[in-house]
Amino acid sequence: MARIAGVDLPRTKRVEVGLTYIYGIGRKRASDIVAAAGVAPEVRVKDLTEDDVRNISRVAPSRFESWRDSSVSG
Repeated sequence: MARIAGVDLPRTKRVEVGLTYIYGIGRKRASDIVAAAGVAPEVRVKDLTEDDVRNISRVAPSRFESWRDSSVSG
């Protein structure tokens, strides 16, 4: 299971949808994160490589300051 920002993403969901389980990330922001990380949006969470998870984890806080602030304080 992929764990990003302290949240276990559901394995059977597409990565775009799985990211919405993280507080502060909706469909638009999830789509932007996936595109910036270079991950295909139709990939299932269970099929993500370690590099994909690492890229998503790096891209999300660096590109979306408001999300980073809320995830740190919470």
